[in-house]
Amino acid sequence: MKKIILLAVLVILGYCSSLFAQQTSTTANTNSNSKSASSPAKTSKFKESEYYYFNIPIEKIFSYRSGFVVLYRKGVNQMARTYLPAEWFSDTGGKGAMVALGSGSEWPSMTVYYKKGVFSHVRLLLRQSRAHETWGVVPLDVNLDEYFKGVEDVKLEF
Repeated sequence: MKKIILLAVLVILGYCSSLFAQQTSTTANTNSNSKSASSPAKTSKFKESEYYYFNIPIEKIFSYRSGFVVLYRKGVNQMARTYLPAEWFSDTGGKGAMVALGSGSEWPSMTVYYKKGVFSHVRLLLRQSRAHETWGVVPLDVNLDEYFKGVEDVKLEF
């Protein structure tokens, strides 16, 4: 009987000592983390970007003499459009860039970038083949030139 009680006491002491060891190591980690978080010498090696973006799937894109007309979904069952002037895509430092997609499963999209809350640039990921269902044709008798005049940024609707 004495052996059983002695064994039980040893088991309980061993269990308590392991709990005590875990609590002191957790306390030590918490204290060291709070010191490093408040220490100005230790900072994160990643700098937060001043850019943010919206990636929007394109429902239809129309090539026009003055630029591109992009139709995209606004909500569940409504469409919105934006006008992107051709001048944006002519220079390497312009406000627009086109990336040609091959024949994979990627769906064409428009990525609009903002820097510190102000429009920066737009990137169109489009199917190279104009036969793809997202490419559309503007009829010759339709004049959209007025919509491209004075466009300085992309105003997205959600």
